[in-house]
Amino acid sequence: MEKKSTEIKNLKPGSYVLIDDVPCVVEKVQKSKAGKHGAAKARMMARGLFTDVKKIIVKPADTKMDVPMIEKKTAQIISLSEKHAQLMDMVDYTTYDANIPEEMKDQLAEGEEVVVWEFGSYRMIKGKKT
Repeated sequence: MEKKSTEIKNLKPGSYVLIDDVPCVVEKVQKSKAGKHGAAKARMMARGLFTDVKKIIVKPADTKMDVPMIEKKTAQIISLSEKHAQLMDMVDYTTYDANIPEEMKDQLAEGEEVVVWEFGSYRMIKGKKT
């Protein structure tokens, strides 16, 4: 699990951030101006990249946040079930399960290669390999 650090005020919508060790996509960042006796605050709304979790955090704008380094891998589909696919990594030949996205349920077939995004124990099928 590789990650780097950045300040909340530098995050833009569409960028990735770790909140409670869950990789999330930033949806909105609102910054307030610094007051007479305080620092600027940032309110960030994010949703889970691999899960359907929504998170809202409010912290000082110069607070450091971790940004996940998501690995993009190629895998071959070994078998398909209704909601899961068993995949084999094309580099080290390990096998693992991943959820099939709703929009790809009818498009995948056994033996095809797919692009997989991975961060720690989280994995998701992102698309077909062309």
